Amino acid sequence: MARQAVGQGLAPGTVNRTKTGLRAALELAAAHDPRIANERAWKVGLAALPDAHRARNVILDDATVRRVVAAAYDHDRALGLMVEVAAVTGARLSQLARLEVADLQADGPEPRLLMPLSAKGRARNKRHERRPVPITGALASVLKQDAADRASDAPLLTRADGSGWGHSRTRHHRNDFRAVIEAAGLDPDEVTLYALRHSSIVRQLLANVPIRIVATLHDTSVKMIERTYSRYIASHSDEIARRALLETYAQRHAAHNVVTLAKGR
Repeated sequence: MARQAVGQGLAPGTVNRTKTGLRAALELAAAHDPRIANERAWKVGLAALPDAHRARNVILDDATVRRVVAAAYDHDRALGLMVEVAAVTGARLSQLARLEVADLQADGPEPRLLMPLSAKGRARNKRHERRPVPITGALASVLKQDAADRASDAPLLTRADGSGWGHSRTRHHRNDFRAVIEAAGLDPDEVTLYALRHSSIVRQLLANVPIRIVATLHDTSVKMIERTYSRYIASHSDEIARRALLETYAQRHAAHNVVTLAKGR
């Protein structure tokens, strides 16, 4: 079944994501109806396609990220603030949209946001949990000033008209962000808002932040980071390992090339 879907033009990764939901629905039905006894049929038919995960992540350097943030502010201040928070935290838009004014801790020496967890793969009661994510003092000040007149349970990030940011396909942030990317001189078909998340993860990995902390701050798993960003992890590991290499050849030959000078009479 899955391979037939690939033959109809769907990408293997899309097929795997689609069949996961279907398989979960069938397993739920089987758990509630003892008459369903052919579980093996859909477990075989809906088996995951191998090698379906191919990372196509766009990683932006810090200068390019700053250019995108500046272009977003030029386009619309509310959009610029949302894009800046996305760039600094690496959070998904679905998380940013659920931030409330009370989630901003801006008054201490170490400002942070209490970032809502993503709903991906979690039980409903886990979706209301939050984890502290550090932000810069400058960003905290801007957020505090922007939210000064709003209630503690009001959205922290809003659109220019005061409505909340949505992440469904019916929302218009995609068109706005495409305009921002074009203004920044990039390809809007290649660079999406998610590129800021990928760039944040890689930035922290290259800054020696332990991978488990990177995973926690970005609400993902160590396994997912290792699988998706393995090229950057390998490059960074090589850099670290080289510091501990034992140099033998150069030092040995340097000793042979020492010329003893005659003592003065």
